[in-house]
Amino acid sequence: MSNKKQSANKGSNRNTIIGVVAAVLLVVSVIIFFVNKKGSDNTAGIGDIVITKSEITQTVKFYPIKVGKINMEVMAVKASDGTIRTAFNTCQVCNGSPRAYYKQEGDMVVCQNCGNKFSMDMIEVQRGGCNPIPIMSDDKTDSGDIITISGEFIKQNKGLFTENWKSR
Repeated sequence: MSNKKQSANKGSNRNTIIGVVAAVLLVVSVIIFFVNKKGSDNTAGIGDIVITKSEITQTVKFYPIKVGKINMEVMAVKASDGTIRTAFNTCQVCNGSPRAYYKQEGDMVVCQNCGNKFSMDMIEVQRGGCNPIPIMSDDKTDSGDIITISGEFIKQNKGLFTENWKSR
């Protein structure tokens, strides 16, 4: 074989190897991208819930938030002693039902799944059972005029809600 043909074959082989390596790197990059995307819950942009205390009355105020595909809601209400009570608008017993949320009836909240009723004064006091799941003082910041519930805390509790959960 002549030197020109050998040189051309070496160049062709080198180009083929470079092309194969580039294709393999591209495929691996695409796979890594999709694996990372699938593993992510796309919740990086969840902001804090900021509750202005002067806006809270004895009528429950609801704060909807979405974490990935999960709809969630926080409730805030002024109890008879003047304190602002906060809770997730779902319960441990009825969780999983799309109707596991509360509506206000007078000075009570009523579970729309089982019908259990709870006094506004018991929000953030009772834990467990079919109560609104409390957001305790350790889980929020109270600066006097404003209560802040961090987006990180909200994300950590998205398991309290299911994809089929519906709010009011």
